Amino acid sequence: MKKLGLIGGTGPESTLIYYKKIVYGANKRVGKEFFPNLTIESLNVFNVLKYCSDRDYDGLTRYLVGGINNLVAAGCEIVSLTGNTPHIVFDALREHSSVPLVSIIETTRDEAKKQGLKKLGLLGTRFTMEEDFFKKPFREVGIDVVIPTGHDFDFVVEKISTELEHGIVKSATQTEFLNIIQRMTVESDIDAVVLGCTELPLLFDGVTLSISCLDTLVIHAEALLHSMELSR
Repeated sequence: MKKLGLIGGTGPESTLIYYKKIVYGANKRVGKEFFPNLTIESLNVFNVLKYCSDRDYDGLTRYLVGGINNLVAAGCEIVSLTGNTPHIVFDALREHSSVPLVSIIETTRDEAKKQGLKKLGLLGTRFTMEEDFFKKPFREVGIDVVIPTGHDFDFVVEKISTELEHGIVKSATQTEFLNIIQRMTVESDIDAVVLGCTELPLLFDGVTLSISCLDTLVIHAEALLHSMELSR
């Protein structure tokens, strides 16, 4: 088994979900008396967002590489980020890392391709939706990615930042997100919606959507369990 290291805190709520999915997922695969040895390096999501808003990607890279190096020093053999937005510098991180990094975007792209999806609606932070780092890997395999526009775009950005990153879930916010997904389905003819922020599952827990959903956190966690090379 390979020891996993997680760059957590981006944000805290999704880090908790990752931890539970990895620990209990490994337990299910290996046996009832097993839990994996893993390490979490908890960083500050608001530092990440500040680097992004300042377009200081060199600074963001240094910040995240510091966390990766701490995980490697703790004996981690594979490392992963627990947020989509930090993947804006993923290529640079991969170059600087002495151990393999498992990308949430690449694993989600592979799942979309496996399902034969051709057009996706992306929900995420401003940087995940506006910048090209998320869309490009999909475009390279013939999958189009569209984002909300106008008020819908601003609403998604605001609620992720002011509510979900703080673990706040409101029914009114959930209702409006469902309306946004419905509008994207009708206006953009999307095949599925991508929860491209790892806090978004908080909002859709127990909700049945009217369209297929790619939960990047769930897909990523499964890929991480596979990468850990668990055995009974």
